[in-house]
Amino acid sequence: MNILVLNGSPRPNGNTAAMVSAFSEGATENGHQVTVVNVCQKKIAGCLACEYCHQKDSSHERQCVQQDDMQEIYPVLEEAEMIVLASPVYYHSFTGQLQCAINRIYALDKPKNLKKAALILSSGSEDVYGGAIYEYQNSFLDYLKLENMGIFTAFDKQNKSEEKMNELREFGRSL
Repeated sequence: MNILVLNGSPRPNGNTAAMVSAFSEGATENGHQVTVVNVCQKKIAGCLACEYCHQKDSSHERQCVQQDDMQEIYPVLEEAEMIVLASPVYYHSFTGQLQCAINRIYALDKPKNLKKAALILSSGSEDVYGGAIYEYQNSFLDYLKLENMGIFTAFDKQNKSEEKMNELREFGRSL
């Protein structure tokens, strides 16, 4: 299975990155192809709401007018059968960088092969995941009609704990 992970953490060696790495390790061991995109290291602007991508019968339907690093992600997204959103939680939701990438998926409307989704969230506090989970459930599971493969959270001392890393490796292996 082709799996795309959109990692919204600005910290390359932070808690979210460790969780993504553990998941990727397990999924790769089980023969899946995992592509991790660290969106904070990309230049991805927010959606302009120009509707260029939705002009029917045009030569640019399903193409974004903006020529930034999202253009590298679209082909991977079109081939992905599963998407994993990973983010530290800031003010009860995804990081701004991840939110820009999520909003830009609008250009594709519904990626062709996408069937499954999972969510990985990290925080310093418990019970702050509501906004991110709401968007995941409504935008990904309900609107895109994706199968929920799991929601994984870590806070405080759970971050980078061996128990949490093993849980994510096992999740990757179980796919």
